[in-house]
Amino acid sequence: MFDQYQIKSGDTVNSIAKKFATNPSAIQEINNLNEKDILRKGTDIVVPKSSDTYFLYYTIEKGDSIYKIARRYNINPELLAGLNGLDMEDYIYPGQEILIPKAEYSYYITKEGDTLNIVSKMFQISKERLLNQNPTIYLQEGQILVNKTR
Repeated sequence: MFDQYQIKSGDTVNSIAKKFATNPSAIQEINNLNEKDILRKGTDIVVPKSSDTYFLYYTIEKGDSIYKIARRYNINPELLAGLNGLDMEDYIYPGQEILIPKAEYSYYITKEGDTLNIVSKMFQISKERLLNQNPTIYLQEGQILVNKTR
């Protein structure tokens, strides 16, 4: 669900986000960039792959918590936190954007030692289908893999 992208001359976070149909703040957060950072040609960055396909965006409001949001969207709070690179105890703040997984997909966050066989058995699908739905699989700890269930 992530692509590696080599920065080209004239690229900005906004132009890259548009190219990958993702949110500029997601690119900044994943790559530890701030708004004033200058992108250098030839540098590799990580870009979420078409997150609109698998996720909705939600802007945190005053009084929200991971538990409240998870309950509202009927999802597992640990999954919600993990998909957003958060620990359950992390503070979320108003105005922060997080990803909400869409209901028609099942999600898995990889762990050390995972293989295609292990993950395909968890999803109960073939390795080929897993690869088709997740074109970039590194099987590194913390990678998000999806399976369309409907």
